[in-house]
Amino acid sequence: MSGVALHAPDALRVLLLLGLAAHKGLWEVLKRRAGAPPAMALPVSPDIRLIKLAKVAVLAFLVTQTLCLEILPIARDPGTLRAVGAGIFVVGLATAMSARVQLGRNWADLEDARVLPTQSVVEHGLYRYIRHPIYTGDLLLLAGLELSLNSWLVLGVALLAAVVVRRALAEEALLAQRLAGYREYCARTKRFIPFVA
Repeated sequence: MSGVALHAPDALRVLLLLGLAAHKGLWEVLKRRAGAPPAMALPVSPDIRLIKLAKVAVLAFLVTQTLCLEILPIARDPGTLRAVGAGIFVVGLATAMSARVQLGRNWADLEDARVLPTQSVVEHGLYRYIRHPIYTGDLLLLAGLELSLNSWLVLGVALLAAVVVRRALAEEALLAQRLAGYREYCARTKRFIPFVA
């Protein structure tokens, strides 16, 4: 079977949806606790508006897909694939969420591309081993989600990974210029995978 079909929610889909909600909820709670200025207080360029709109659209699509869509199925009997995907999803979710907590007030929205006045190098928890555990976790989360949903859309994660690598390189260049100790931190850590890359 190929294409798009409606599928009734089952326990796995509900758990995936709860994971997505926990991820988004944590980001929103921590953003408000950090005292981030309201979006209206800062001038917002058309590019940033487009990025924010794209993020909302992707989240809406993932929620809809998780709830009821079967898109481009990989296997006719996806039991093992779903189990492997669920495991990857949980690892990605735990990685992204724990990294976000560990980053604390040093975090800024993806589209902001700025160094905060009070920002410091975070070197504890997951950041002791890798510089971008949130990106790593989010990529694992998305790959696991698509495998759990038995969808060839999992291949899209490879395209997203290319965007993430580009974004991580730009972030690192900015932080190396403006954040004391960041170059030394880069020399001690890997970018995405502990002890590997």
